[in-house]
Amino acid sequence: MTTTPLPCPVAALVLAAGYSRRFGGDKRKARWAPERSLLAASLDLPCTALGEVWVVIRPDERPGDLALPEDVQVLQDALTLHGMGHSIAAGARHLLQCSGADALAIFLGDMPAIQASTLEALLAEAAPGRIVLPSHEGRPGHPVIFGRDFWPQLTQLSGDAGARTILQDNSEAVRRIQVDDPGVLQDIDQPEDLPNVGA
Repeated sequence: MTTTPLPCPVAALVLAAGYSRRFGGDKRKARWAPERSLLAASLDLPCTALGEVWVVIRPDERPGDLALPEDVQVLQDALTLHGMGHSIAAGARHLLQCSGADALAIFLGDMPAIQASTLEALLAEAAPGRIVLPSHEGRPGHPVIFGRDFWPQLTQLSGDAGARTILQDNSEAVRRIQVDDPGVLQDIDQPEDLPNVGA
C-alpha cells in the first residue's frame, strides 16, 4: 500500500462473529498459511492499510482465544448471534458514537486473498456520501465501503442478508470499481477451500 493520504478517513469493520456451520468447525482458526490462521490472514490487509480496525466476534468468547493483533479493537454484541446484518448494525451503532471516520470499509473474516491494490483503488473513491465496492468479472465483491451518510441505515440491518438493501435503495450513490482480483469473491466456506498448507 502507498502512504498517500486518503481522500477521507476510513475505518475497517471485520465481521468474524459467525459459527462456521457449513465449515464444520471454527474456520477462523483454520490454517491459511503454516503460521497464519484464516482470520489473522483476513486481518492483514485492513490492519496494514487502515489506522482504525474493529473486529466483530461472538459475544460468548474471549478475544484472547483468537490471537488478534494488538492494534485491533474488538466489538461484541449479543445480537450478532442472529446473523450478519446484526453484526453490521452493531458495528455501525458503535462507530457512530466513537469514530471520527468518514467512511467504513466492511470486510469479511474469511476473505484473506483480497489484493492491496484493490483496496487502494476503493479507498481512493471513498467519500461520506458514496458507497464503493469492487467488481470482478461482473460480480460484486468485498470489501464494501460505506460513507458515513449511510451509517444510520446500516444500524437498522438485521438477519443474515447483509447490506444488499442499502445498495439497492441508494443505487445513485454506488460506485463499482472494476478490478482484476478474484480475491474479492473468494470466501472460505468449506475446508477444501483452504490451501493445502500441510503438504
